[in-house]
Amino acid sequence: MRCRLAKSGEVVGPLRKAVHVAEMCYPGQHVLLDGNVYFGRSNLQKSSNDSETFQFGPFQLFVTERLLLKAGDKVAVGSRALDILIALVERAGEVVSHRELVKRVWPEVVVEETSLRVHIAGLRKALGDGRDGARYVTNVPGRGYCFVWPVQRGSSGGRSANARAGRIRAETLPVRLQRMVGRDEAIGLLRAELASRRFVSIVGPGGVGKTTVAVAVAHEMSVDFPGAICFVDLSALQDGALVVPVVASAIGCLEQTQESLEHLLAYAADKRVLLILDSCEHVVESVARVAEGLFREAPLVHVIATTREALRVEGEHIHVLQSLDSPSWETSRTAAEAMASSAVQLFMERAAAGGYRLGLSDEEAPVVSEICRQLDGIPLAIELTASRASTYGITGLAQLIGDHLVLRWQKRLGVPRHQTLQAMLDWSYDLLSEDEKAVLCALSVFVGGFSLEMAQTVASGLERDGLSVASVVTSLAEKSLISVKQAEGENIYRLLDTTRAYAAVRLKERGEVNSIARRHALLYAERLAGVRAMVSGGGDLTLHARQVGDIRAALEWSLSDAGDHSVGASLGSGAVQLFLGMSMLLECRRWCLRLIQALPEEDRGTRLEIGLQLALAISSHHAHSDSGEVGTALERGLALADSLGDGECQLELLTGLNLYTTRFSDAGASLAAAERYAAIARELGGSREAVTAEWMLGASHHLVGNQISAQQSYESGFKRAAAVGLSGVRSFGYDHQVRALIGYARTLWLRGLPDQATQFAYEGIEVAERQAHPVSLGICLVYAAPVFLWRGDHQVAEEIIERLIAHAAKYSLASYHAGGLGLRGELMIARGEVQAGVESLRAALPTLQAGRRYILLSALSRALAEGLARSGRAAEATIIIDATLADAAASSGTFELPDLMRARSEVLLAASRENWSEVEASLLASRECARRQSAPGWELRSAIALARLWADAGRVDEARALLTDAFGQFTEGFATADLCEAQRQISALGAPNPPS
Repeated sequence: MRCRLAKSGEVVGPLRKAVHVAEMCYPGQHVLLDGNVYFGRSNLQKSSNDSETFQFGPFQLFVTERLLLKAGDKVAVGSRALDILIALVERAGEVVSHRELVKRVWPEVVVEETSLRVHIAGLRKALGDGRDGARYVTNVPGRGYCFVWPVQRGSSGGRSANARAGRIRAETLPVRLQRMVGRDEAIGLLRAELASRRFVSIVGPGGVGKTTVAVAVAHEMSVDFPGAICFVDLSALQDGALVVPVVASAIGCLEQTQESLEHLLAYAADKRVLLILDSCEHVVESVARVAEGLFREAPLVHVIATTREALRVEGEHIHVLQSLDSPSWETSRTAAEAMASSAVQLFMERAAAGGYRLGLSDEEAPVVSEICRQLDGIPLAIELTASRASTYGITGLAQLIGDHLVLRWQKRLGVPRHQTLQAMLDWSYDLLSEDEKAVLCALSVFVGGFSLEMAQTVASGLERDGLSVASVVTSLAEKSLISVKQAEGENIYRLLDTTRAYAAVRLKERGEVNSIARRHALLYAERLAGVRAMVSGGGDLTLHARQVGDIRAALEWSLSDAGDHSVGASLGSGAVQLFLGMSMLLECRRWCLRLIQALPEEDRGTRLEIGLQLALAISSHHAHSDSGEVGTALERGLALADSLGDGECQLELLTGLNLYTTRFSDAGASLAAAERYAAIARELGGSREAVTAEWMLGASHHLVGNQISAQQSYESGFKRAAAVGLSGVRSFGYDHQVRALIGYARTLWLRGLPDQATQFAYEGIEVAERQAHPVSLGICLVYAAPVFLWRGDHQVAEEIIERLIAHAAKYSLASYHAGGLGLRGELMIARGEVQAGVESLRAALPTLQAGRRYILLSALSRALAEGLARSGRAAEATIIIDATLADAAASSGTFELPDLMRARSEVLLAASRENWSEVEASLLASRECARRQSAPGWELRSAIALARLWADAGRVDEARALLTDAFGQFTEGFATADLCEAQRQISALGAPNPPS
């Protein structure tokens, strides 16, 4: 015979139906059942603290003062009766045996039980027990007495569930239940724990109410985190690798962090946020890494995790959320006794909300109590059950549970979470009509929220029209199988996570997975059909952004072995445009590669493939280092566009080719692409294309070293744009207006107009900031910073460079981040911090070399050579500057050639004074090259260095004439560093009338 003592609240033995046996036993009594011995659970509890107060009905009981008040007036009650009342109230809802009461009230004194009955009668009289339906103390024959009226302890720290916290955005945090049963104390404790410990995991079985409690805690703390509460539902994730991007998106850090937890932690380091990570158990390892990292690296972030399994990481404080208190068999004989338990209270409230209009009778109280016990006090199970009371009645529900619902609760390390409420959901499912079952299963395909129209699209069929689906969805919502909330003027529906997982299994059993998944994928393919126009026009993508989870799921199915690749191709063409518009570049690249590989034969060589190749080129160019991948995609796409004679695609791809060849510092190829773009644009005759052509030509002429043509093209583009009211022109992942403003600023500095250059650089930054497009702002900052370095505005340059570094790190733009580090090094060298500057440049250059970002590499290599020369490492500096010059000479032209020659002269002079003649030759060549480029900015720099060289050699008159001629080309910018230095030298050379 097997036998062991039962812990309080623990079920012992193999038979679930025997749960009530131990509960009906007296303390210490045992019962033999099916070969097992069950011992009665002890009802003994510790006495309350003497300072406690109790409130029940109109009464207040003050233990320390031994005072009973009714509506503020003192109630006359005897000392022994008061002792009995205190003993019963302390253990309200429990049976206190005669022996225990006698021992408590008459310690060490032998009295008859008759004395106890006399004082109980006096107590009932003082309380008015039995008058006007009030019941306080009830007799349990043969057992003892029980205080059955609900009691509120004065020491409870929990707040009322009706307390309204500050307003929180609905899209961030779910609405708090207006009334929660049995959770006030837990909410108060959790709030205190979270405030002091920062990281709390609410652990408990599925359906116990972890999410509901977490949401309530968040609402309570909304004053402490105004506008900074983020609710992240992880239940839809199938891959733990997506935890980082999902959390990043929630707190405002875009999806490029999906491969880097470090970037997420860097972004969150100074943010004060309350982050709720909901339903963590199926991705527990990934969530553990994120939560631990946030606890360590983001000291202002507070984390609540809801999970069946503890994360077991540093900083975690575990709060085990218990089920609601269900009445035992012996304490549920009457309605008053049963209603003392929170589980029965919740059941009756949800039954009433579901249309059950009868109160709880004494006859049905044991039945409801038994239902709550069989549901183990799990709030979700109770709510689902009680909502059908109006249909089946209390007795009918009990019969259904007894016949069909056998809960198979698993331990924490048992089966996956989607099986946790299997038995309960089996029962709930059996209550549905065939139409309800079919629609519920079909709706399990949705990962996130969906509208009624979307539900109709997916669930409608040959035997079910849209109106029928709408009626069924409403019915399912009323039965608490679907949650509903208002968003943007319409109802948004969502399956509870456990319900969705269960319904998905049922859908598979019905053999309808692929047909429903196909409708789901077609739905999103249709919804994304116009997203490309929205992206190019700068439209609001918020609504689509909320559906990313469903779009991913639809793509996964479409590209699977069981999926439909033709649907995937249609869906993917819109999805990749959405990912581009949201700057989810790594995600875009990943799907492009999969979609191109899976493209059906009939779609190869079509406009659809062109779009995928273009999206791959854009995402890879801006966020990936594989330049070969970019070139191949552009080459394939352009060849297809040419063969189809598709002018629109040709222009988009030529835009990419122009930027791509610029990346390689191949200015000639960049100019050729721009000129071809301009020719096609003239044929098409569009004003937007004409403006873009001028701006693209301006950028290419600037880079090739023809600054007059660059200035003319830029100004022509700005004039045309103003004439037609055109502002933002976005293609190939960036904004042409921003690029034009910054390119024009650089051109103006070279043309000898440094003040105007500053104005346009600032304007470019302002436009990029307004557009809030990560790539465009990155391009803007990396190319605007040199304008201020050239002017000698070191403070402004530093602000821009540091912002660039932070921005690129936030959005995982590796090349721009490296560019920022290199520019920081150049600034340090200019300020005299030579060694630190050299180290920063050395750290940046490998990334730029790996990504073949030669347009940035050339200028930063020149800066490194100058820094090495100034630190006494002229030999190494000579190797670097010679190699950089050789690359420039081998190219089709570069605007930086005059400055590279000037830098070479400084390196040669640092190496040896004997290199005087070679230094002079290099400076003369630099000056001549600058003149050919019509770039007084470069010419003045060469003239300053050459005049210093001639003056040292005694050629003062030649030096003065050289500088005066170069200085005379300027009409503005006299406060800039180069013009100030030129003016100082001219004065030092003894000019009769130095320039002012």
